[in-house]
Amino acid sequence: MSRASFGLLMFPVPGLAAAMGQMVESAGWDAVHFADTQNLAADVYVSLAQAAAATERITLATGVTNPVTRHAVVTATAIASIQVASGGRAVLGIGRGDSSLGVLGRPPAKVADFERYVVAVHDLLQGRPTEIDGHITTNEWIATSQQPPVPLDVAATGPQVTTIAARHAERVTFAVGADVERLRQAVDLARRERAAAGHDPDTLRVGAYVNVAAHPDAAVAREIVRGGTATFAHFSGMSAAPTRAEGADASVYASIGDQYDVREHASSSAGHAQTMPQEFVDRFAVAGPAEECVRRLSELVDVGLDHLVLVPGSRDAERAELLASLDRLAHEVLPKLR
Repeated sequence: MSRASFGLLMFPVPGLAAAMGQMVESAGWDAVHFADTQNLAADVYVSLAQAAAATERITLATGVTNPVTRHAVVTATAIASIQVASGGRAVLGIGRGDSSLGVLGRPPAKVADFERYVVAVHDLLQGRPTEIDGHITTNEWIATSQQPPVPLDVAATGPQVTTIAARHAERVTFAVGADVERLRQAVDLARRERAAAGHDPDTLRVGAYVNVAAHPDAAVAREIVRGGTATFAHFSGMSAAPTRAEGADASVYASIGDQYDVREHASSSAGHAQTMPQEFVDRFAVAGPAEECVRRLSELVDVGLDHLVLVPGSRDAERAELLASLDRLAHEVLPKLR
């Protein structure tokens, strides 16, 4: 039986966050991750607070926030408030920034700036003083809240951000698709860098974002996740990435990264999504009958993952098909992964 936890990544809908949290919890999932993308979805912290009040068990995470649109002390205070409201169920997922910055015409944060931000937020969440822009500051109420510190979860694609996660965070969640070998290499790197930083490598929780759709017809499943798959694939090929993916699919990653249109973020109808070869979607995502989803996800867990964050569809996926896929994942896939 798998000891990994399984969560869903969702765009929070204004007024529906509580119902979304209840749905995730009642269906048997372990966590809900709400995207932080201010121009495309409801505010992530308001949504997490609403979900906290409506649930009892699931982890509540940002999936993911960024170091640009919110000051470090604001981020720390916001997620620590969710920790209090939920009775200790919060996780701060953070990355360099994608759609939340793209819609503002800004690139992801530079790696060095991202590391400084991660260190500052982590210090604040641990109740320690930290240096921000040459000034030493401490969040006094977090330091005296008597709540367990909020775990920091870094979303990583390449080696530089993976190293930052290994040095400074409690968790790293890879966005490298469902490629077992690529994921194994990422996990091995994180463990090595954790040890090199003087930490026990077993104290770093490792996971993965995986685009997943369950449908008896693999072609339908493929279309449900096509837009979301393009979004996660472009992290490996975006021009602002410190390194681009190598290997057989490198040209596909580069093409998606160069063509990516943030105005059609996570949409299957987007031009950059439509140009993805079918074979690439089949490798990068998990799309097909329930039994195929169980097989592929089990292979990923066997790499040594502590958690999987499933990305269940695209923003423009046909609603009835998306809901049917979610139902199959909850009742035909998730129980067999337990």
